[in-house]
Amino acid sequence: MGARAYVGKRTMPNGLEWAVIMVDRRGRITHLPPRNDLFNHSPDGFSWGYSGSGPAQLALALLAHHLDDDDDALRLYQAFKDAVVAAMDQESDWTLTADDINRGIAAAEGRIG
Repeated sequence: MGARAYVGKRTMPNGLEWAVIMVDRRGRITHLPPRNDLFNHSPDGFSWGYSGSGPAQLALALLAHHLDDDDDALRLYQAFKDAVVAAMDQESDWTLTADDINRGIAAAEGRIG
């Protein structure tokens, strides 16, 4: 289930802003696919720290990857955005582990009943 950790970087060395990477159990790093194919909130990419289109895209991408279930990701991502992604510090980098995401999913499920 998912990567070992997801890491959000406000500015990456290559000049990209709002990049999100995944670090697997072996330490390999890859970029988190935005999953615009499921819902295209933000063709310009991810963001966090408020309740908008970039955070919605991030919430959807995190859940789709972590859960490996597009239907559950689509059902939960707006509540997950409100519970987790919007609460992140917009000016700071962050890391979410699988346990962090599972706690966020539980909070999201509580919001949608």
